[in-house]
Amino acid sequence: MGYSIRELKRSLLFVFLALFIIGGCTPRKVVQQEAQKPEAPQVQKTEEGKPEAEKITPPAPEMLTEKPVIETPVVAKKEAEIKPEVKKIEFSDIHFDFDKYDIRDDAKPVLERLASWLKENPKARVLIEGHCDERGTNQYNLALGERRASATKNYLMALGISSSRIDTVTYGEERPLCREQTEECWQLNRRAHFVLHE
Repeated sequence: MGYSIRELKRSLLFVFLALFIIGGCTPRKVVQQEAQKPEAPQVQKTEEGKPEAEKITPPAPEMLTEKPVIETPVVAKKEAEIKPEVKKIEFSDIHFDFDKYDIRDDAKPVLERLASWLKENPKARVLIEGHCDERGTNQYNLALGERRASATKNYLMALGISSSRIDTVTYGEERPLCREQTEECWQLNRRAHFVLHE
């Protein structure tokens, strides 16, 4: 053949260069895997175009176990500590004749009811007040008031009431119910009055 070795080498060199150029000119796509970045939270826009603050769901609070409320029971008082209530009851006064301390017939039913009530209420006591009208001296009326209170006490004792449950006091003419100077008024002041207590 008419080619010299030198020309062959040159031709081969051109071929290699051409192949090299052709192969080197096509860019290779290098696929690089980027590290996956966490997606940014999508911010919703409000009607005005301003971004709405991201809604963050707070973590659920720890469940607190409530301690049960224990009601302390009301301790009832012992029966011995509870005083029996004495019914508020009033007995009408009994009256006496002028300058007398005898128990009249109209006074006896009142004293019998009082004695019956005292028997039903053994812890109750009675104070008998002796009163007089304004006629006579103070000393005389004090003594007469004492005799009226004592006569009433003796009648209650005859009905079965212990003398330790009956107290007496005299006021004479010092505490009148009525201040008019008439027989009707004086009659109201000649009396024995009862005060019940424990």
